Amino acid sequence: MSRTLRGADRRRLQFQSLTGEFRCRHCRLMVFSPPSGGRHRNHCPYCLWSRHVDGRVPGDRASDCGRVMEPVGTFHRPNGEQVVLHRCLGCGTDRHCRVAADDDQALLMRLSVVAAPRRPAAAGWERLPRVG
Repeated sequence: MSRTLRGADRRRLQFQSLTGEFRCRHCRLMVFSPPSGGRHRNHCPYCLWSRHVDGRVPGDRASDCGRVMEPVGTFHRPNGEQVVLHRCLGCGTDRHCRVAADDDQALLMRLSVVAAPRRPAAAGWERLPRVG
């Protein structure tokens, strides 16, 4: 079931995108801006869970879903960069995002390796086939 974000909720999410601070909805720890690389923190470095807040563009905070996203796999881009695949527990949408420097390496190693998405795709936010 999807819920529409209005007024104060949308402003709060937009504020979070500017400050980079939020409390993880899965492990409840505070998460701060990444120490290096990237401008948008969209997952918890401690448990790797995320929240479905972005629409088509990373950092746009335009999604109406807002549910938690489980880390379900990982793959490497052609340039060698590691990426985590998340699946929304609300709407089932799959998204992927770059691994941050402070992400828990042991948890990353426990994730299943999945096939990299095919090109071309708008901003890398395409639907991927279900994993496992």
